[in-house]
Amino acid sequence: MFMLRNVTKYLFGDASKESIVEIPQGQLYLVRPLSPKGYSELIFKDAAATIRRTGQEYQYQLVIQRAYEEGEEELLAEEDGEDGVVETAGAEKDEKTFLLDQSLRFRSEIREGGEAVFAWRDLSGDAGDLYEFVCDRSVQAGDVGAFEMVAIKCQFERKFRKPQDSATEKELQQFNFTEQPIPSASAVSSPSTKSANRTQSNPQTKGDVVSTAVKGKNSVREMTPTMAPPVTPVPKGTEILAKERAELHLFDFVSSSFMLQDPSVVATVSEIGKWQYWLQITGDGKEWLGQPVVADINPVFNFEYLSFIFNHYTEDGSAYSWLLRFRDRETEERFQEGLMQALWEQLNETKWLKSTNDDRQYVLDAFQDLTMEDTEDAPQDEEDEDNGEVENDGQRSEHYDTDESEDDVVVKEDDGNVNSQLAVGYKHDRSFVVRGSKIGVFKHTPNNNLEFSTNISKVETPKGKLFSPKKVMLHSEDTNMILQNEANPNSLYRMDLEYGKVVDEWKVHDDIGVKTFAPEKKFSQMTGEQTFLGLSGNALYRVDPRLSGNKLVDSDLKQYTSKNAFSAAATTEKGYIAVASDKGDIRLFDKLGLRAKTQLPALGDPIIGLDVSADGRWVLATCRTYLLLIDALQTGGKNEGKLGFERGFAKDSKPQPCRLTLKPSHVAQFQYETKAPLAFTPARFNTGVDEKETSIITATGPFIVTWNMKKVINKKADPYTIKRYEEEVKADNFKYGSDKNVIVALPNEVNMVAKQSFKKPTRESIATPARVGGRGSGRLSSRLRKSDVVNSPF
Repeated sequence: MFMLRNVTKYLFGDASKESIVEIPQGQLYLVRPLSPKGYSELIFKDAAATIRRTGQEYQYQLVIQRAYEEGEEELLAEEDGEDGVVETAGAEKDEKTFLLDQSLRFRSEIREGGEAVFAWRDLSGDAGDLYEFVCDRSVQAGDVGAFEMVAIKCQFERKFRKPQDSATEKELQQFNFTEQPIPSASAVSSPSTKSANRTQSNPQTKGDVVSTAVKGKNSVREMTPTMAPPVTPVPKGTEILAKERAELHLFDFVSSSFMLQDPSVVATVSEIGKWQYWLQITGDGKEWLGQPVVADINPVFNFEYLSFIFNHYTEDGSAYSWLLRFRDRETEERFQEGLMQALWEQLNETKWLKSTNDDRQYVLDAFQDLTMEDTEDAPQDEEDEDNGEVENDGQRSEHYDTDESEDDVVVKEDDGNVNSQLAVGYKHDRSFVVRGSKIGVFKHTPNNNLEFSTNISKVETPKGKLFSPKKVMLHSEDTNMILQNEANPNSLYRMDLEYGKVVDEWKVHDDIGVKTFAPEKKFSQMTGEQTFLGLSGNALYRVDPRLSGNKLVDSDLKQYTSKNAFSAAATTEKGYIAVASDKGDIRLFDKLGLRAKTQLPALGDPIIGLDVSADGRWVLATCRTYLLLIDALQTGGKNEGKLGFERGFAKDSKPQPCRLTLKPSHVAQFQYETKAPLAFTPARFNTGVDEKETSIITATGPFIVTWNMKKVINKKADPYTIKRYEEEVKADNFKYGSDKNVIVALPNEVNMVAKQSFKKPTRESIATPARVGGRGSGRLSSRLRKSDVVNSPF
């Protein structure tokens, strides 16, 4: 044991190396002892097992990489091409990665014949499924022991968030899972094989199994379940809004399920100050938790299961997901009314009862759980079955100087700026990325990669003053770009993209500023249309650059006396207009200069982004912690078949909002990994002329999230998938004309990725960052070969 610990100390020592330890040769099997799919399957006939760093502190991956004989890879590629098979992002057929976490129950055996085997759970498979890596007989027992010890120490670092060299023998012992024998793997999969193996899958008894690393007592401590955090002091309440009895459950990160904590608690919502509210949960003689009622609790009510799920945050930034289960619907409705009153009043600083009954019901409907059909996984939709059209998972775009050596290429430009905005071309296959006062131009290649085209190195006014655009929009058949300068709120600028230079300053109005702007119609940037829409805090107007003097069209100005705090706008193919505000309400117009046909009530959270489907049926609003999808088509009454843009909804028939949220348990896992709250980027539909909206894309922190519209509309389970990066996602959007590929701007990189590479949120997919780079790059490093690099600081 002492020798192994010293060996692993040496292996861990060089932090610059991505790979820590390797078993160079073996075979990978997937074993299903209890599954009707077959007993076992040979995944890789010849493979190497590696433990490597991820770039995230205390996070490590177990990587099994397929090895090819000389010429085999090229032959298989030719066969794939003949069969019409398109390679998918990430090259998963050549490599499998697993986050080293105690939930894998990683362990090893050396069998009677000297064969060494590693085994770990298949967390995405059926009960009892596991992967087995059978080492080649040339691998020494000492190498096997060192490999397992590294795996144990990696699990220690992930769980305790501290370096492995501080671990005690007792602490390491909890990651020794040798109490479970490993069934023998076989490349043959048949009912008879399965039957034989199920009765005598492992002839060795437990006493025959030799642990190659930590040897201890037979009783090995199970993985520690998630424990309730310490309780904060209870503030004095002035008024009770709700007080109901329920069961209390806590989400356990290890088992990924809610565990009963107390069969009978009292949940109380009370006012504790001016527009301040508190949720307290108390058991018999025990305070379980208390926290302010704010948007970050991410409340979800599910009346089918009589449950209320929410998030709880501690002072150190840790997140926990709790569930209250009520005895009947009436009890849950009373509690929901009290909690939503507290949340709405806290956000709006207005008394709940001052809003109309219809508006209150609109708010309550928005916070009900839409994912009620917990059905078995159905076959994937047609669009999900498509392999994506890409040959790799992203083109990495970096910078290098021509006199650098091939192995000495720095991937970040030390200019103090990062990528901030993304504009995707409609007319031409180009994407534009803003980075400080520079704009990078990227070409979309036929095989769905990004290829650096040029760099607009100085964004400056016609008078030569440098500025960093706050917002950009492509215009006039993608030949121009409209830029906003935060230092000059009453003007906009036109850049001629052919010359890469700002050529015009457009003074909009002396007294009316520009907060944001949007195209005249959804696809106006594909045409020569010159006019576009502008918004100030309380005005909506048309901008016509062809006017002399101020560019605001006075006849198309709709100005409000009240402070509406407009924040975002979007248009349909016909030119209908949706406008949102920091207050959270949404107005639908059929044309400029007139009153809104429909005004949807505010939930209270500021709306930071807005999109509309081309036909006007769907309105998509982005708030910091959730999205709001609204069906604008009227299905009853005298205006049946009309959109809310064309005719107003009746007072008692407002559309039911669909509030798109991440599951509270996923939010808790996100925050556990990043120590940062949710903060969605403006969400968008996939778009294109004659292209139906099928997906929604947004991002929060290092996670990109995409919702399947069909699953959302049909209220199906698991409507969203995710992809995690190591760094924060700054901007994202679909490639024009398809939902199969997503363009992603990271702080210092720009990539196009296949939507098919997104995964269902699991403990592993949430914790494991994607590697940036093309197929076969093999590593995520701060240095690249010149062949991997294009000449761009983006």
